[in-house]
Amino acid sequence: MLKFLDHLEEWMIALLMGSATLITFAAVLHRYGSGIETLQPYLAHINMAWAQELTIYLFVWMAKFGAAYGVRTGIHVGVDVLINRLSDKNRAKFIIFGLLSGALFTGVIAALGSDFVWEIAHTDQTSPDLEAPMWLVYLAIPCGSSLMCFRFLQVTWNFIKTGKLPKHDHGHVDGLEEGAEELDNLHPHDLNHGGKH
Repeated sequence: MLKFLDHLEEWMIALLMGSATLITFAAVLHRYGSGIETLQPYLAHINMAWAQELTIYLFVWMAKFGAAYGVRTGIHVGVDVLINRLSDKNRAKFIIFGLLSGALFTGVIAALGSDFVWEIAHTDQTSPDLEAPMWLVYLAIPCGSSLMCFRFLQVTWNFIKTGKLPKHDHGHVDGLEEGAEELDNLHPHDLNHGGKH
């Protein structure tokens, strides 16, 4: 079930990003194509005013799901110079506290966002260009925050069981020397890192 959720999350992000890119590309082509005398009669009747608004909404949804993906894969950056210098036992306590704080914060945002969406859904508010119900736009807040809360709890549970944190592979970055992960103070070191250094 978790594998399905992982793949769904990745496909949602890719679909949202790809759609926003294609819509932006089409809007740019339309804008500049309308200035060409031979194309102008064909493009004049096509209204692309909605493209910018839809692109913004797609990127909002992508950012919310992308934040949850970042928690799951360990991409989010945090400065943990002091925490990484602690003993394994103390470092574990701080890491668990941090993860649970993230879960609490995103859980509160999800609850407040749900209440906000419920209130907006009982109005006639629509977006300016698309005239889409605004509750659909704001639904990104409770959906994305709920997924992010779940990911914080998932990472916490895995850390308690294994002592490992998700780690993004920095190896694909050109110019990064081997062994540079030993100097990485942007992410908390898991308990298999070897304690204080």
